[in-house]
Amino acid sequence: MAYTSIDDPSAYFQVKTYSGNGTDNTAITNDGNSNLQPDWWIVKRRAGGTSGHAVYDSTRGVTKRLNTNLANAEDTQSDRIKSFDTNGFTLGTNEQANASGSTYVAWQWKCNGGTTSSNTTGTITSTVQTNSDAGFNIVTYTGNGSNSNFAHGMSEQPDMVIVKNRDSVANWCVWHKGLTSSYYVKWDDSISEQTGPWDGLDPSSAVVYVYSGGLVNASGSDYVAYIFKSKQGYSKFGKYFGDGNADGPFVYTGFKPAFVMIKNKDRVANWVMYDTKREPFNVMVKELQPNTSAAENDDSPYSNIDFLSNGFKLRGTGYNSNLASGEEFIYMAFAENPFVTSTGIPTTAR
Repeated sequence: MAYTSIDDPSAYFQVKTYSGNGTDNTAITNDGNSNLQPDWWIVKRRAGGTSGHAVYDSTRGVTKRLNTNLANAEDTQSDRIKSFDTNGFTLGTNEQANASGSTYVAWQWKCNGGTTSSNTTGTITSTVQTNSDAGFNIVTYTGNGSNSNFAHGMSEQPDMVIVKNRDSVANWCVWHKGLTSSYYVKWDDSISEQTGPWDGLDPSSAVVYVYSGGLVNASGSDYVAYIFKSKQGYSKFGKYFGDGNADGPFVYTGFKPAFVMIKNKDRVANWVMYDTKREPFNVMVKELQPNTSAAENDDSPYSNIDFLSNGFKLRGTGYNSNLASGEEFIYMAFAENPFVTSTGIPTTAR
């Protein structure tokens, strides 16, 4: 069996950095695979001002905005992103995505070009956009106010689920396989893991369980969920134990990461995000925090990290990534290159 079925991870995930120009209908072209039309798109202003992490997807449409750092309901914004294009995206004039003199990063995932289907497997009917090759689904559903479940459209248990109430002020709810069973963390908050809104159950191979509350299942409220499953050589969702040492733990992913996001599940600490477009060389020190609107931050030496050919290594002792021995950290990671290609050829380190 081949090590991976994805020799070119940029066909499904890419990071793009760019400078804003304040000009309407500015087209941005991706650097990697020329067939990545984004379906999930997150943009962050790195410098030149502060603004939130804006989230758009092709199921809800390019005018429907959420922010990872806010519990706010979805709003309609037509001047951030104008379109998802066959090899990138087109911007409006708003400072959150295209202010003259500001720099930005956009993280992009491919799903199924906005094509969805109805799924009645769960007690709540869901609308599912699926990319089984990449282990990524976008799901929307309407809550019924009762302890229930909705189909996620995968044939196996997910590794990570991110849910947001689109209609009301409510926290982003994140289930991750590295958390205590049926617990959650908030994407818009720095809290440690808490008892979750998942009706006391982890997701199954068919459905995500939700209790009768506003976070994940208020009657009549619309929700969006981003669902992930690890794919060898392309993506990994796991946890590691901190050791409180500047020569910190090595985390094996099976690929050279392009992007890593980390959360300390055991204490109040910010989420942190790293990628190779903003920092192409080790040691990496520039973090962004999806639960805040803060500009890009050089937190050296506390959150230093190396991206290697087969994983990542912590090089700091900060709260967010490696504070103390025995504390647990969850992560999501996507590949720049697999460690070994489908033809058995090893890749090189950075």
